[in-house]
Amino acid sequence: MKLAVVRVRGGIRARGDVIDTLRMLGLTRVNHCVIVDDTPSLMGMLQKAKDYITWGEINPETLEILIAKRGRLIGNRKIDEETLKSWGFSSFREIAEAICSDKISIRQLPGLKRVFRLHPPRKGYKSTKKSVSEGGSLGYCGDKINDLIKRMV
Repeated sequence: MKLAVVRVRGGIRARGDVIDTLRMLGLTRVNHCVIVDDTPSLMGMLQKAKDYITWGEINPETLEILIAKRGRLIGNRKIDEETLKSWGFSSFREIAEAICSDKISIRQLPGLKRVFRLHPPRKGYKSTKKSVSEGGSLGYCGDKINDLIKRMV
């Protein structure tokens, strides 16, 4: 299962170990998104940085939109048909389904940047200081991450 992780808050007054964890995840700025595997070590990293990020399970439809619209190659180039063919895929849908079913990892696609730079969400975040259980946007949000990403693309 793949998780989408989005940084919601900046790092002012954050502890050093939390900043290091966010850097290791690749989330150096607000509204950056990465796709990670659901492993125990990564879950520990997400728990450490839970006051600065939100995460949940991403579905293939949302991943397809994310790669097609916000995916970038080295040199900040958009992904085109030639790149898809060089990777051995015919469409963005095919790539998204392969990634979600663990047939291929995002790191195995040559030249693809790991971080997706997103816009701030339309209608904004609920709250950047409260967890999801308190009615905010921080922490684990399950399938609601798909709605958030669609508002940010």
